Amino acid sequence: MRDDFHSRTIYCVRLMQMLAEAGRRFALALLAICVTGSAQAGGPKAGTQAPGFYRMTLGDFEITALSDGTHPFPVHTVLTKASSADGKMLPLDQSSPGEADALLAESRLAVPIAGSINAFLINTGSKLILIDSGAGTLYGNCCGRLIDNLRAAGYNAEQIDEIYLTHLHADHVGGIAPGGKIAFPNAIVRASRADADYWLKDANESAAPSLLKSMFEGDRASLEPYIEAGRFKPFGYDEELTPGIRPIASPGHTPGHSFYDVESRGEKLLLWGDVVHVAPVQFPDPGVTVAYDSDAGMAENERLAIFADAAQKGYWIGAAHISFPGLGHVNAKDGHFFWIAANYDAAPTAAK
Repeated sequence: MRDDFHSRTIYCVRLMQMLAEAGRRFALALLAICVTGSAQAGGPKAGTQAPGFYRMTLGDFEITALSDGTHPFPVHTVLTKASSADGKMLPLDQSSPGEADALLAESRLAVPIAGSINAFLINTGSKLILIDSGAGTLYGNCCGRLIDNLRAAGYNAEQIDEIYLTHLHADHVGGIAPGGKIAFPNAIVRASRADADYWLKDANESAAPSLLKSMFEGDRASLEPYIEAGRFKPFGYDEELTPGIRPIASPGHTPGHSFYDVESRGEKLLLWGDVVHVAPVQFPDPGVTVAYDSDAGMAENERLAIFADAAQKGYWIGAAHISFPGLGHVNAKDGHFFWIAANYDAAPTAAK
């Protein structure tokens, strides 16, 4: 009896050990499944890009391109071109049917395309100067990211000394006062006297085409807080605004559209505002204009002239509506112009 009891005891102990080992293996198997499942499970899609800033150096200056966002550019309703028959300005789809879609297709693009809204911060070493300010709240939720991207770049709105506007369209002026509130409390805002005289007069709004009337409203909402605070100071073209930065009259897109010539230690960057809206179309065909142009013929002439000059001299371009960061060069070959985007540099030390 004693031997039987002993045998049964040993059997039970071994059985318990086997069950325990099986349980351990089962637990490990479950753990492996859980770990593997977690590793393979997809996370939520972010749906956003990295912060929109990009730096380059220009002599002693540091240039930071800032994205205000992108918006679906209305290619088929906004692009225009003079009719070959009588020179009358028509929608591009009427004057040259299929041209826009064909040129976009050459760049592997199709309508709708994302239109970049870029601004540029110049750190001269003694001042922080912002060129354009984005749309703020005037274009809805697509844009208004400039101040967030300014912070991501290591600056804040209170540090900005001056803001130079290329012209007074909503997507350039709206960021200075989103919702009608001053966003840059210590900045002086500057634009050409010609543009200020045009866009801030009620009589001009009454006579303007319906497409442009909202621009007048946006200008007033954005500029009035600075005017009331004595911080809006229009300029003429006979002055250097700050050492190394000079405005250049470039009327056409607006009556007082301005380029900004930025130079330091022999390096040059031209911030050209709205010379180009749809690069894949307007570089191969500079004759394509936009319905927002105050004088389309003059805007076309400015575009042709600056394309030729930039291609010949090789200076940098900062563009408000070429895909972010909008920095690069213009080149020409066989009578055709094209854009060369800046080569990405993770640690910029000198303009290249």
